[in-house]
Amino acid sequence: MSQLTVLHEALTRLDEVWADASDANGLSREQLIAATNAVGLLQRRLDAVHVDVAAGIASESRPELGADSLAKQQGFRSAAKLIAAATGVSTGDASRLIKVGEATAIRTDLLGSRLPAKYPLVREAMTAGTLSAQAAALIIAVLERCRIAAGLERIAEGERMLVDTAPGLALDEVRRLVVRVEAWLDPDGVEPREDEQRGRRSLTFHERGGRLHFDGDFDVETGAPIVAALRGYVSAAFAARKNAPDPDAPDADHRTVAMLQADALALFCSHVLGCKERTPVAGATVIVRIDYKDLVGGTGTATIDGIDQPVSAGAARRMAAGAEVIPCVLGGDSEILDWGRKKRLFTRAQRLALVERDDGCAMCNLPPEMTKAHHLRWWKRDHGRTDLSNGILLCETCHHRIHDNGWEIRIDGSGITARVWFIPPAYVDPARTPRLGGRARFGIAA
Repeated sequence: MSQLTVLHEALTRLDEVWADASDANGLSREQLIAATNAVGLLQRRLDAVHVDVAAGIASESRPELGADSLAKQQGFRSAAKLIAAATGVSTGDASRLIKVGEATAIRTDLLGSRLPAKYPLVREAMTAGTLSAQAAALIIAVLERCRIAAGLERIAEGERMLVDTAPGLALDEVRRLVVRVEAWLDPDGVEPREDEQRGRRSLTFHERGGRLHFDGDFDVETGAPIVAALRGYVSAAFAARKNAPDPDAPDADHRTVAMLQADALALFCSHVLGCKERTPVAGATVIVRIDYKDLVGGTGTATIDGIDQPVSAGAARRMAAGAEVIPCVLGGDSEILDWGRKKRLFTRAQRLALVERDDGCAMCNLPPEMTKAHHLRWWKRDHGRTDLSNGILLCETCHHRIHDNGWEIRIDGSGITARVWFIPPAYVDPARTPRLGGRARFGIAA
């Protein structure tokens, strides 16, 4: 099936959804969702056509053609400039379209025989309408960066994993996926990149207009404790706000997240100036997870809760020297992870196990500091047990969304290796297809 055929098919689907409405204001809720899905499919299939056209324009505008260059004949210095002017995108975006087109184009050898695309699975996904040009650009960029270090066989496996996992993810989530896959493709390259990033760390401040301005740029190892402390303070402030007797009172706490983070920094610095002892910030714990063999041998990579970028085994060992390291294997010191009906609230050990499984909010991936452990079967109403199999980490918004909108949760397996599935109500998905949540959603490079 040709690209134009599938493009026409997607346009027909959008036309059917739109029906007789003159504009989007005339669509029902169900039609709005269907129209959004149809527009997404149309855009992705249009992307597949666009990158092929961009690659063709680049080929006809290559420098060796001189005055016969297509771009120069049209009055532009480069193919990217021509495409940017024609489509209204930036030159950088046009350049990315060209790179995706060149990496996914069907090639020919010196004898004119057809060769497969450099990244055939990315091409297939774009043609099928499951991958956008922006997502494809991220995937191709990481595969190109690691191509020499990883080797062709590992690159092919990385392409397969990314193409299988990226569909259905927002672009920010694809970036998170790409970061993890890069560490899997080139684990030996993580530490050199860390050295480079560490050398660029900075914190500057100046006074202007009666105010102090701070500008910080941190590598992951340096910044992780800062992030954990600030998030811990913000989470505690929001918890206190929720339990306030009169949240609408004139003197109630209405600070924004940005204000809370600024106040947290000032509070921590004031504490350091006046305190003679090192006192950890309540609720602020940096969790670094790494395979024990990698930690001892100094190989592989580690991850930090709430931060996407993996760190080297060396960075994990340095962090272990200055702070408590919580092992990945929980419950080994006779800590009880399943309390049954003896306790209503989940213990610290259970929460750490839930973090290992859910990676923060199991539904929307907010960091662990912004979540609470909830019973799937309610403690009071359903006589639910305080066990890992009956617990899940959710942020406040997702917790209410699930209860108010009829979502269901299913947990397959047991312990920290279990998988969490969210089952949408019938009005969202008539087939009620389960959606994977928790750490497993981004765990392809584990």
